[in-house]
Amino acid sequence: MNHVFRALDDPTRRKILELLKSEDLSAGEIASEFDMTKPSVSHHLDILKQAGLVIAMRRGQFQVYSINLSVMDEALAWLIGLNKKKSKR
Repeated sequence: MNHVFRALDDPTRRKILELLKSEDLSAGEIASEFDMTKPSVSHHLDILKQAGLVIAMRRGQFQVYSINLSVMDEALAWLIGLNKKKSKR
């Protein structure tokens, strides 16, 4: 879970997740949305992959990225669990 929260700590990575929310995108398509080098975007994508937040699939010569909602669901369930108080008996 620590990798997930570290990955979400960066605004660039959060924006990548926002982009992937509506459709799968290639690394080049993602990079075109940022004013940074492609290797920098690739580094952010790698951190998201390591955290399990995105999945990369090869389609021809391109890496296409999609959001991994199951990891997001786990993180959200954990956060919601923190918000619940134990009932007193």
